[in-house]
Parts: sequence; C-alpha cells; structure tokens
Amino acid sequence: MEDKGDTVINTNQIMEMEVMVAQGENNFSMSRGSFKYKQKIKNKRKLTRKSVKEVSNGWILTYEDSATSQEHIFLLSQEGSQLRLAYEGKNKEGVNRYWLSFPTNPKEHIYGCGETYSEFDLKGQNVRIWVAEHQNTSRISQKIIKEKLFGKHPEKILPFEKYESYYAQPTFVSSDKYFVHCDINAYSEFDFTQPGKITLYFQEPPVMITDSGESFTELSEKLSALLGRPVALPDWVFEGGIFAMQDWQFDGKNTKEGFDGCGNVDRKIEKARAAGVKINGVWCQDWCGCRCTQFGYQVMWNWQYDDRQYHNLPEKIKEWDAKGVKFLGYINPFIALEKNIYQEAKEKGYCVKDKDGNDYLVTITTFPAAMVDFTNPEAYEWYKNLIKKNMIGIGMGGWMADFGEYLPIDAVLYSGEDPAVLHNQWPAIWAKLNREAIEESGKLGEVFFFTRAGHTGTIKYSTLMWTGDQHVDWSVDDGIGSVIPATLSLAMSGYGMAHSDVGGYTTIMHMTRSKELLMRWAEMNAFTPLFRGHEGNQPSRDVQFDDDEELLAQMKLCTDIYTGLAPYIKECMGQTIQEGTPVMRPLFYHYDEEEAYTEKREYLLGRDILVAPVYKEGAVTRECYLPDDTWVHFFTKQEYKGGKVTVDAPIGQPPVFVRKGSKDFDMLMGIVEQK
Repeated sequence: MEDKGDTVINTNQIMEMEVMVAQGENNFSMSRGSFKYKQKIKNKRKLTRKSVKEVSNGWILTYEDSATSQEHIFLLSQEGSQLRLAYEGKNKEGVNRYWLSFPTNPKEHIYGCGETYSEFDLKGQNVRIWVAEHQNTSRISQKIIKEKLFGKHPEKILPFEKYESYYAQPTFVSSDKYFVHCDINAYSEFDFTQPGKITLYFQEPPVMITDSGESFTELSEKLSALLGRPVALPDWVFEGGIFAMQDWQFDGKNTKEGFDGCGNVDRKIEKARAAGVKINGVWCQDWCGCRCTQFGYQVMWNWQYDDRQYHNLPEKIKEWDAKGVKFLGYINPFIALEKNIYQEAKEKGYCVKDKDGNDYLVTITTFPAAMVDFTNPEAYEWYKNLIKKNMIGIGMGGWMADFGEYLPIDAVLYSGEDPAVLHNQWPAIWAKLNREAIEESGKLGEVFFFTRAGHTGTIKYSTLMWTGDQHVDWSVDDGIGSVIPATLSLAMSGYGMAHSDVGGYTTIMHMTRSKELLMRWAEMNAFTPLFRGHEGNQPSRDVQFDDDEELLAQMKLCTDIYTGLAPYIKECMGQTIQEGTPVMRPLFYHYDEEEAYTEKREYLLGRDILVAPVYKEGAVTRECYLPDDTWVHFFTKQEYKGGKVTVDAPIGQPPVFVRKGSKDFDMLMGIVEQK
C-alpha cells in the first residue's frame, strides 16, 4: 500500500494497528470533584483484519469479530499530510469499548494529554483522560502522610495512573514530530507504557486525527489550526502586575463587622505605588461577598457585588480605572444556596437535577452548592447575562472563571444528554459562555478571563489558562515545582498561553506560604505571559506581597522586569495567536538534544530567553542545563556555552539567560540596567 503522506504515524502503521473490542460498564463515584473509577469488562477480544479497500478519499479497513462474525469498519482518509481514522457505523453486539494499538518508535518521548504536573515526558505512563479536581483530598492527605514519614516534599505522592487533572485532553505530541488528537469526549486512557507500541482506549466509537511537521513550530501550527488559537490579551495587562486584595478580616470562624473592601484596595494601591511597584490591576475574588469555612476564606457564590463589603463598587471601579488600575473579579458555574441568585435559578428550574428531580447539590471543600445546567438554553443565556450585567456592566477588566470539572455522571440534564459523555466537555462549554459574554458586550481585546479546567474546545474559547491551585510550598508535584511541567504540557497540547498564581493558593494544616517562596514565585512569574498574585485560601496565615519593604522591593523588581519584557512577550503572543507557537516552550522545541527532551524544570520564553527558576527551599545556587548555544546571564552578564553549569542564584537574580546574537538581545540585556 502506497503511503499518501509523510505522517509519522502513517498509513502503513495504521494498516498494522491492532483492534480489540469489549462490552463494559462504568462505576464512577465523585467526592469534591475527585473521581474514583472502576469498570467491569467482559468479552474482550481481538479483531481480525479482513480487508483493505482503497476508495476515492482513502481506505476502508474492515475487521471481523470471530466470536460474533460481525464486521467493524474504519474509514482512513487523508487531506494533505493529515490522516483521519474514524469508526464507521453503529456499535455492534453491544460493543462500547475499543482499544487501538499502533507500532511506534520505542525511543520516542510523549507530551501533552492536557495538563500534567508531576511528569512532562509521558513515555512509560498510562494517562487517564478525565477532567477532575487536581488538588483533591486524597492527594493532600497522602502528601501530608508521606511528608511525616519521609521528610519534606517527597518526589512522588501517588502513582501517575491515579493522578487527576483539571485539564485533560485527548491530544499528544511525539518527539518524532507528529501529533495525535482524538475527537472523543467520553472517558479514555492513553497507554504509553510499552516501548514500541501506543494503545488508545475509548468508550465511544473512536475518531483519531494525526499529522506531522518538519519542526515543532510547524507541528504547533497544524495542531492549533485543528484545535483553535487564543486571542490577544488587552494591552493594559502588560503595564504592571495584578495583585490580589481581598478584605480578609475574620477571626477564623466568623467574619467581622465593618468590612471596608474599597478602602482596603485604596490603601494597598497607594502602598504599592509608593514603593515603586507597577500595579495595573487589583483582583478581588470576594467582590460578591465571602464565607469563612474550615478550609479558609472563600467567595460567596452570589454573582453580584456585595455593597456591604465593597460599598459603591461601580463608582470605585471608575475611579481606579482613571488611575490606570483595572478591577478583576471571580465567577464559577456554581451558585450559593443561601442567596437570591440561587432562589431565582431554583424557581426557574435552571439547575442540574438529580435522579429524583431535585437540584443536584455538589459539595465543594466544605459546603454544598447548585450547578447551572448549561444544556438548558434559557439557563445558559441567563448565566451569561449575569456576567454581562453584573461584571462587565460595572466595569470589570477581567475575572477568574473557576472550576468546570464537577459535572456528576449521575446527574440529569435538561437536554437529556448522557453526563458521562458531557462531563469532559463541561469546561469548554463554561469557557464558551464566558467568551460569548465578552464578545456580545463588545469588549473582546479589552476584557479577559482565565480558566483552569479544560478539554477539547477550551483552547478555542478561553482567553488564558492558569495552572490551578498549587500548594503554597516547594513540593514538586503540587507546589512551585509543578508549574513548569503543567505549563509545558499545556503548550504541547496546543494551548500556548498560561500562567500561575504568584505564591500559590492552597494552605492547609501545616502548609503556609513563606516569604522566600513568595519572592521566588514572583521572580519566576516575571518571565511568563501574566503577572498575577493570590493571597491564598487562608491569607492571614500566608505572607502577602506588601508585608514588608523587602517584599515590596521584590515586587518592584519583578513588575519592572515584566513590563520591560512587554514588547518581547507581546511578540511571542503574536506568534501564538497567528501560528500556535507557545509563549513558554520546552527546550527541545528549538534544540534537538537528548537532555532537552526530558528537562521539565526549565523553559524557553519565546525563542531567545531560557528560564531556570529556583524551586528548592533555601537554594542560593542552581545547576542549569543550557542547550548548545551561547547564553548570557540576564542579571550578571556572564557568558556561558551549552552544557551543565552551576550559577549563583540569590533572591532577585534567578538563573535567566538570553541567547547571544538574537534579534532582541540588546533590548533584553538592557532591561535590568534601565530599572
């Protein structure tokens, strides 16, 4: 059979694929967004390839089930270098499980599948494609137990196959410069454990798309053409940092009377600017009120501004905007049961139902909440209009569009669709709703939002990702060390614009944010698409950006660097928008070197800046791997060749290197002197 293209998983390999089928039954149980999953499989059997017939648009592959004499047909079609393999026809004999296995290069490396925190190279792993709450209670409890047994920050907490991710997408990229994207939504698993074979497991008729490129740049361009590309962030984003400024006065159980949220914002803006910090935005999650729980200081999910907490907020937003400071808020797909917006949703029947016809109440951390049913067109428009009126309408410059992972598989939806199939789509539907609210308000390019959950479609709708609720610690799986592999895996899944909370979020039990951690996180995020902080869920226990003069000086340095890099970062984002090239890239993206394919704690910011953040507590040096090129230290101006080098890394001077001779070299090297 003649190969009609140059794809790496090519027609010959697809002709050699092994197909297995079975009947199966799922058993999911959800607790706080984390899913325990079991399944019963029966009659698993291998199909026999019966025939290959060439047709005008490709080939028809016929497989026979010897146990039932039923035929299973696949259509393999080709357009340019892109191949599409699709199961044709309806399920036979109750078949609802499919395994497709392909021979591949045993030495290849695999990346993507959405967002992975503890691993970047997925070769040797079995990856679960199922959107879930990454920071689940099981992970946290096992982490705490292991820290007590083995000391601080163990390298591994759970086996990878038990990991869950906010962003799970059936897409991967090979070091052999090909990608595979599967156009499916139900639960699936991608098995990369066998050196010379990849097995893809589906619970719906499979559709697989694959393509290749001469470079990773070309590959990203093709993948993003398939999945979508983001839009430009507003220009004001690059004029400083966005700092979280909730009015978190409480005694640990009950909120105090006399909140003064707007006054708190005024004081913090003045304090930051007096210290020379470039501040272009304030992020107040509790714009709609707060609740204090055992978990910490949390938002009251009633999506209208709380006049008691932020008195006369629309007028204050205008005042801050006139000073060059945007106001950002928060929203998610849930509604607080105690407040008026839920009462309206309940009366109109806008919430997801349980099997008894009642509103399905999902427990989030410590309290239950209702979910809006986005399959109900009226409910969808109603929720979108809340954003248009109560957020954009009062002048917000952006918001965190949180969650999206929690659709229960035993829910009853307005549309009648199977929630087990729609579960993975929910984050993309949520992102689409937010995007439409901005577009319909005529504010695209002025207002943006950032999401944490994702699946196929999220790239097309979300304006920016953030890497979720990292712990306020140094752990490699959940703390500062997890940010880079998470960002790079997103990049190799097709989403090239992401950032993290400066300082992390999750504080629980003995975990609290130290001054050192906050300063290290800030200097890392100065070299990312967005500089935005977070107080954490227990802000009274965590160090904050303005706690002392040294912290403010660090924020000044970092916002100076970030704004100095603005022309360069904008240019990188332009490449993402036009071509799909990620802003933050793995080293192998431009350097075909063995160590580059496994490096997961360094990254390239665009083509010409290499960043090696300090992610170990107390470290004042760092060993760096530099690809074969000439690199100049961003701060010390010392020149280095490729290879492993150990450099001094005091706070305020992380290991960052600029490629000598690059187009923007002089401009980049002058940023620190200018400040």
